[in-house]
Amino acid sequence: MGTTYSPDWVDLAAIRAAAELLDGIVRRTPLANSRALSDTVGGPVQLKCENLQRTGSFKIRGAYVRMHALTPEERAAGVVAASAGNHAQGVALAAKLLGMAATVFMPVRAALPKVAATRGYGADVELAGAALEETLAAAREFAERTGAHFIHPFDHPAVVAGQGTVGLEICEQEPEVRTVLVPTGGGGLAAGVAAAMAELAPAARVVAVQAAEMAAWPESLSAGRPVRTPARPTIADGIAVAEPGVAPFGVLSGLVGEVLTVSEDSMSRALLHCLERAKLVVEPAGAAGVAALLDNPDRFEPPVVCVLSGGNVDPLLMLHVIQHGMAAAGRYLSARVRLADRPGALAELLALVGELGCNVLDVEHTRISGALALGEVDVALSAETRGPRHRIEVLDALRASGHRVELV
Repeated sequence: MGTTYSPDWVDLAAIRAAAELLDGIVRRTPLANSRALSDTVGGPVQLKCENLQRTGSFKIRGAYVRMHALTPEERAAGVVAASAGNHAQGVALAAKLLGMAATVFMPVRAALPKVAATRGYGADVELAGAALEETLAAAREFAERTGAHFIHPFDHPAVVAGQGTVGLEICEQEPEVRTVLVPTGGGGLAAGVAAAMAELAPAARVVAVQAAEMAAWPESLSAGRPVRTPARPTIADGIAVAEPGVAPFGVLSGLVGEVLTVSEDSMSRALLHCLERAKLVVEPAGAAGVAALLDNPDRFEPPVVCVLSGGNVDPLLMLHVIQHGMAAAGRYLSARVRLADRPGALAELLALVGELGCNVLDVEHTRISGALALGEVDVALSAETRGPRHRIEVLDALRASGHRVELV
């Protein structure tokens, strides 16, 4: 069933062994050229489409390699995992392929499509905990109680080696690569990619990218050890990890070029960019590398490869993020306009907005507010614009017409 390797280290030999094991199990995902990003950077930019991988993310790579290494006795006891969605699906499919029983713990508010997909691969799903740390604790308790083998989402050399096959493929598909941007949570993917490229493309720089709201890596690297960061809400649930893994840290701390953080606005813009310009559905976490590139295009030497680490996004979240991305890109105007309370004032406002080329999405008219003077009304206005410059022109025109305008 493939080549085995030592679980005590992660180097190119371990990654090649993992690739041999994964042959016929995972897809060799394509590099998709991005003309829009290439024009922005001034050199070739390609997207490593792990969003097109089986189960919709790279996680099947590490999960399968880790689970394949279990002894017959461990396999007979089954496996247990904890995940917000991507690792859950990877473990569920790997267990199905290897003929093992799997129980997966997911946060109580995990996206319903991810829960359904995990069950669809044959795993038993238990919902526990509001945050992933609580879910991990519940999975570990289950492992101790039942004897099932716990499959960590990132903190094991075998998992790092499996994820490193992404880096192996990048080097084979783009031998001249100079920069690789990798979304990073616990660090398994970034560590594996860095380990592969350290030997195959030593001149290339691996840049790990975290969500700014959950960025444990910068402080951890400064401290020289994994450091826990407070859990905060973020749209990037796939990389919302409070503390780097010990195994990934040991690899990544000596190999990564730098760690960057990106905002919620940046990830929203990046997701929208992937959808509109590359025709690719990518989850917010999976678009973190693209977000870093759009934030600072002059910072990265081409050829650049951005790893799109996953595409499992809840449709409701997708709707929210698209709207957020349009607002962040200046293509959506949400403002409160103060009007005189007289017949025709609202119609005049809407006529002006139409003349300015905006598409009005929503209007709310209210006379009840402690901030309003007698004879005034507030109008909450939402409209589509043609971009940042047009948005500024619309605001200037509204104010020039005598309206008091406040962005919301």
